Amino acid sequence: MKQDVLFISDLHLALEKPEITRRFLSFLQQRAVAAKSLYILGDLFDAWIGDDDNTQPIPTIKKALRQLADSGTEVFLLQGNRDFLLGQKFCQETGIRLLDEYAPIELNDQRILLTHGDLLCSDDLAYQTFRIKSHSPEWQQNVLSKPLWLRLIAARWYRFRSFYHKRGKTLDIMDVNQESVLESLRKYACYTLIHGHTHRPKLHEFMLDGLPAKRYVLADWKPDGAEILCWKNNDFQTESV
Repeated sequence: MKQDVLFISDLHLALEKPEITRRFLSFLQQRAVAAKSLYILGDLFDAWIGDDDNTQPIPTIKKALRQLADSGTEVFLLQGNRDFLLGQKFCQETGIRLLDEYAPIELNDQRILLTHGDLLCSDDLAYQTFRIKSHSPEWQQNVLSKPLWLRLIAARWYRFRSFYHKRGKTLDIMDVNQESVLESLRKYACYTLIHGHTHRPKLHEFMLDGLPAKRYVLADWKPDGAEILCWKNNDFQTESV
């Protein structure tokens, strides 16, 4: 009987990263198929320009996710800052269930808060301003109305611009704000938070209103290796992929 619950984030799948794609497909077919649930906490793809995009490796990924869902493993996905345009058509084709930007779940009566992590980086004011604009229905409708070829070009330009913008920011600005972490946990009555986005995998332990709390930061996937977080035997542990 399937029991394990798996958490992954920041794979940034793209045609230019075949090693990560192969690793992910192997993970789905060998490890995830034996799990009860798989939670993908954003940035599954390096860029998502609309559910009508079927350039590689997207069809291959869709097929593998559909097979996993059909095997009985529940698959949930949270949009990240790179694939926030991912929508219901993709979910219908793959059997994935889309989660809200903050998603509380329960594991053996323990409330866990899931999020991608970009909302917690509240010190990065320029990004937060862009995020508000880019998540508006008007902005998204305008982007998705453009021809596919134009969106493909725009996605490459966005990745290039994002790379150079990050070079001009301090690591502290791009990391989470602890007060934002505490506020989010209080709002959803949780004492454990799991997120990705920052590419700084670590377990952070702290106090929240006099009680111990934890923040698990998921690892980003690399060509030479990856880590997942697994809920097994009523506890969290990391596994190499």
